[in-house]
Amino acid sequence: MEKKFKFCIIALFAVLLVGALITPALADGAVTTEADTHAWWFWPLVLFVTTFIMGIFAVLGGVGGGVLFVPIVSGFFPFHLDFVRGTGLLVALSGALAAGPGLLRSGLASLRLAIPVALIASTCAIIGAMIGLALPTNIVQISLGATILGICVLMLTAKKSEIPDVKEADKLSSALRIYGVYTEESTGQDINWKIHRTPIGLVLFIGIGIMAGMFGLGAGWANVPVLNLVMGAPLKISVATSKFLLSITDTSAAWIYMNQGCVIPMMVVPSLVGIMLGSFIGVRILKVAKPSFIRWMVIAILAFAGTKALHKGLGF
Repeated sequence: MEKKFKFCIIALFAVLLVGALITPALADGAVTTEADTHAWWFWPLVLFVTTFIMGIFAVLGGVGGGVLFVPIVSGFFPFHLDFVRGTGLLVALSGALAAGPGLLRSGLASLRLAIPVALIASTCAIIGAMIGLALPTNIVQISLGATILGICVLMLTAKKSEIPDVKEADKLSSALRIYGVYTEESTGQDINWKIHRTPIGLVLFIGIGIMAGMFGLGAGWANVPVLNLVMGAPLKISVATSKFLLSITDTSAAWIYMNQGCVIPMMVVPSLVGIMLGSFIGVRILKVAKPSFIRWMVIAILAFAGTKALHKGLGF
């Protein structure tokens, strides 16, 4: 842990130093204020501290870093929304890439379930990214605020089913051979699972992909309810497959933002390092924290950030 910490700190300051030399023009374009008198390292440092705290709450609240990053940073930092969304996608992508291989090896993330969903969601994420970059910033900001408030409602009302009762697989999932077996470690029982309502689920992933690319939020907040409640995949399979899906969906959208110059080291590096270090701390705190209290705190933070995004988009 100490070696990882030292490496992350050295990497942070090394890239910030390089960034100060090679990206001053890009950094100036990312800041939306007319005049910024702070030193070059001020906003990256504040961003690092903020994302460090954000990483802790992301783990405790069971949400992806991108869901917290985009509304909070776009609402309270003087960065242009395009740069925030590009960085938000990479924040969500980094966690997915770190977790994906282990989830596949454990048998919890299902390739049979992920591939058809990823094909649709990643294609639509590209479309969403192009739409988001084409629309006026205030329209995207208003839509972002409304989406974040919708996520709050989803977190308040959505239920979870550990092992949904799927009596019979539908024709499409049978044709695609979407089924599997996993061992529930808490009971030692082998769970045979299958899904239903596949066409409805795939249609919903069209909208999820568009929103992921348009707002740079990642999509774990929407993937899990659709996989679990609509399509009937067990909760653990849904969570693991959703995490793996992010590594495909967010990559597709991130390339669009990178191609448009909306990804710069001065924002990405401190954000990624802050989120990672915060996540390490969050995992330890999770053992003693009260889940219900943390959940309500995350919902309150998102509601405040969503309201701020609406306020900023409407120009009040």
